[in-house]
Amino acid sequence: MTSEPANPKAIVSLDAVAGEYDGIFCDVWGVIYDGRAKVPAAEEALRQFRRSGKPVILVTNAPRLEQGIRERLAEAGFGEDAYDRIVTSGEVTRSLIPTFGRRVFHIGTPREHDLFEGLDVEFTDEDDAEMVVASSLFADEMETPKEYAPLLGRLAARGLPMICANPDRVVQRGERMIYCAGSLADAYQALGGEVHIGGKPHRAIYEVCAERIGGIDGKRILAIGDGLPTDITGAQGFGLDALLILNGIHRDVLGTSPESVGAVLAREGLTARYFIPTLS
Repeated sequence: MTSEPANPKAIVSLDAVAGEYDGIFCDVWGVIYDGRAKVPAAEEALRQFRRSGKPVILVTNAPRLEQGIRERLAEAGFGEDAYDRIVTSGEVTRSLIPTFGRRVFHIGTPREHDLFEGLDVEFTDEDDAEMVVASSLFADEMETPKEYAPLLGRLAARGLPMICANPDRVVQRGERMIYCAGSLADAYQALGGEVHIGGKPHRAIYEVCAERIGGIDGKRILAIGDGLPTDITGAQGFGLDALLILNGIHRDVLGTSPESVGAVLAREGLTARYFIPTLS
C-alpha cells in the first residue's frame, strides 16, 4: 500500500524557512513581477536572503536574454541587489536554433529579436522556412491560440520543426492572463508537429542554473514559482524542494488550505514542500 504524498506546509514568509537552504531558484512573472509592476514584498524577501551571503538565481521562461530581463526589471524598480543572475528560456533556446538550419519563420514580436543576436539566421516567410521559432503570439494582448489553427496546420503539414522559446502557456500581465508561445507549442504538437523546448520544466535550464549558483547541493536549493506545469514540475524533476506561490496563474483553483493545495498538486502528480499566498 503506497502512502499519499504529504500536503504542502503553509508559511508566512521566506525567512521562516531560509535557514534550511543555501540558494534559491526563483521564477519572475507571477512571483516577483506581474508584467507591469514589481512585487515589493518579494523583492525585499530575496534581498534579505542574499544578505546572509546566499545566492539567488532568477529563472524565467521569458524568450529574451539576461540583459533584456535585467533592464525590464530595472524599469519596474526591482533592485539588482535582490538577485545574482538571471537564466532565461531564451538563452537556452538559442543553442537549439543553429541545429535546424538558417531560415527562420518567427512567430513573435520584434521585442524578442535579441534571441537571435549573433546567430547566422535569415528571417523568411512560412513557405521558405526551415524551422519555426515561436517566442510569443504576434499580438498577444488581442489574440488567442485558436486564431493560429490555419497557420499551424500549414506549418505542421510541411513537417517544420518548432522551437518554442517560451514554454509558458499563459503569463500574468497586470490583472490579465496573456497567452504565451507554450500554448502554440501545445496546439502544434496536437497536430502532430515536432516541438523542441529548452525552458522550464525541462532539465537544460536547471542545469544552467546549477552551474551559475555554484557547487550547492540540490537538497539545499529552494525553487520558488507559481506555475504547476513549469515551475513545480521542473523543480520536482530536478530534485528540488518547491515553494508554490498561490496568487499566480492558478490562483482561481488552488484554494488556501494545505488540503486544497495538496489535492490540486496530487491531481497533477506533483508535490511542493511549502506554499505562500505571495512571496514575502
